[in-house]
Amino acid sequence: MGSADLVFTGGAALHAAAVGRNPDVHCFPSSIDAVHFEAARGGIAVDPLDQFEIAYPRVGFFGVIDERIDLELIGTAAALRPDWQFVMIGPTAKNDPATLPRASNIHWLGPKDYAELPTYMAHWSLGWMPFALNEATRFISPTKTPEFLAAGLPLLSTPIADVVEPYGRLGLVEIAATAEAMVAAGDRALAEASAPAMAAERLARVDRQLAGNSWDETWSAMRALMRDAAMAKVAMEAEGV
Repeated sequence: MGSADLVFTGGAALHAAAVGRNPDVHCFPSSIDAVHFEAARGGIAVDPLDQFEIAYPRVGFFGVIDERIDLELIGTAAALRPDWQFVMIGPTAKNDPATLPRASNIHWLGPKDYAELPTYMAHWSLGWMPFALNEATRFISPTKTPEFLAAGLPLLSTPIADVVEPYGRLGLVEIAATAEAMVAAGDRALAEASAPAMAAERLARVDRQLAGNSWDETWSAMRALMRDAAMAKVAMEAEGV
């Protein structure tokens, strides 16, 4: 890393770890295809076949079910709120499916195509990111954070560094370290979602935060930095430095 002309990191936690190892490190947190996920806000009429019989409220997650996911937290949260339905979308990896918590209100729906995600999310009450706090999650900057928010969903998360800052600090994500705190945060989020004025104000803050954070804009900024670094290197070589 020290010999690289330019270093990009995918989040603030990784940036903090890399900044002392190269003089030209730039942070680019997760970007968002806002148009894709904002489709979930439009009240998509058709609930997917494997979800439409699931009761409400629904707490949804999408992503790989691997060592980064806190299975114990999921099981405990489901036990604490038996009237909530936990909809879990994604493939299982590095976990024996037999170890997944099982309960009548936990629904493992398996992997879905990226194009299908807004259709599922349109019929969720809350999003959540039940990440474990371990070495595998130490430097993650979940792309699903802005995706959940763009979909218009209130969002709960364990205290992952790149979620706490900036999303937790700005009040856009409810941060909770335990199952008990998580369901309490969910209670608050559901109450807010049922108040139209509060929900609209939250969405306005979400949109302000996500503005200017498209993948195209991120790539444009990265490309400009790479161009500048290449030109600087050519100039130095021409001067015999």
